[in-house]
Amino acid sequence: MVHNGIEYGDMQLIAEAYDLLKNIAGCSNEELSKIFEEWNKGELQSFLIEITSKIMAKKEEDGKEYVVDKILDKTGMKGTGRWTVQEGAEQSVPLSVVAAALEGRYLSGLINERKAASKVLTGPSPQQSKCDKKDLVEKIRMAMYTAKICSYAQGMALIKKAGENFGWTLNLGEIARIWKGGCIIRAVFLDRIKKAFDVNSKLASLLVDPSFAKDVIKGQEALRFVIKMSIDSGIACPAFSAALNYYDSYRRERLPANLTQAQRDFFGAHTYERLDKPEGEFFHTAWTSAHISSAGQTYSLS
Repeated sequence: MVHNGIEYGDMQLIAEAYDLLKNIAGCSNEELSKIFEEWNKGELQSFLIEITSKIMAKKEEDGKEYVVDKILDKTGMKGTGRWTVQEGAEQSVPLSVVAAALEGRYLSGLINERKAASKVLTGPSPQQSKCDKKDLVEKIRMAMYTAKICSYAQGMALIKKAGENFGWTLNLGEIARIWKGGCIIRAVFLDRIKKAFDVNSKLASLLVDPSFAKDVIKGQEALRFVIKMSIDSGIACPAFSAALNYYDSYRRERLPANLTQAQRDFFGAHTYERLDKPEGEFFHTAWTSAHISSAGQTYSLS
């Protein structure tokens, strides 16, 4: 099931790249077909990139217009993406890229509402970039590859956590190899995932594998550039953005969660741990006079 969720993420990332290439880079369908064909020769080589190139090139029977331009922008689904996100919530594992893809499908289904909203709500309109087209295409490619790494890191983290919680003995490298054998996300990229887990079966995340870490550190600049460009153009890139948010959160030693936990302690006496005390000791503060009766207590939840 998880590979189906990852598939949602892959498809959304490709769709967002297509949107940017078409509406900001100004690429024609013929150019798009060639771009995806070229991308399929490198690190993005995959079944989905391969078929995207073919889809972009397909014309109607009369040979005048492209089929893809006639397809209603409303995506169907069978539930595997939703189940993956639900399982992520159950296991407390962030799956932001898959969730963004799922929400993208939900929004696509609101087609009549979107048509009405387009006549009321205003914002930036897509403008063709003045950047060198070749350079822009490469930035979008690098952004998509970087976001893809983040998405697969989340998917593998879910499988790893579920294995730990359910007492399963899982070989994550072998799982990646099996995926390459015939599912929709089959790609050369999976060989590197297999290698990463073969080298270190206890790898906490693909993001900290030396090879993948090098790639995301290099690719983050392109990802940031593309997201900024999409914001300025009023083009939603939820999966790209979700990937960058995940990367930026994961690499930070300290997050603002201390405030959130303080709020929980204030309204619900949920307690908190302290930086200056051993892990596993829990405390509650008398935030106001109403809290005094239960304050100053130390809780041990071990």
